[in-house]
Amino acid sequence: MGGDTDDDGQVRQAGDCGHRAVPHPGDIRIEAWAACREHCLAEAVLAMVECFADVSGVRPTAVDQVWLAEASDDDLLASLLDEVIFRLEAYGQVPVDVEADEADGGLDVRLAVTGVADVVITGAVPRAVAWDELRIGPDPYGWSCAVRVDA
Repeated sequence: MGGDTDDDGQVRQAGDCGHRAVPHPGDIRIEAWAACREHCLAEAVLAMVECFADVSGVRPTAVDQVWLAEASDDDLLASLLDEVIFRLEAYGQVPVDVEADEADGGLDVRLAVTGVADVVITGAVPRAVAWDELRIGPDPYGWSCAVRVDA
């Protein structure tokens, strides 16, 4: 599903998907991109997870389904990332894979999760989504987003 790149020199083409962390003092800043809004949202989740946990080679132990009511694109991005933070804090679940589709006037998200004890923690755990630098929208290659996460 997702792709990661830390190569700042990479040339993005239509249909490409991926994500990366961008240096930001004291917080986590992520960027994600994909051909459509739903895949861009999924990439944002994977980017946030990779900022604090190594999930490579980890198999999911469950698949959770989340439905988010249709809202502005900014609200959907913030709500989805907040949901991941909530599940981490409340249930100790870390997504290892994500799929998102538009459905029934909202967003249908499937989170393939594992327990936090099954991953290697590599950085500060996210605590909240910051609204001041949040953006998501169409671009010449599909969709892209950027968000700062308090850690």
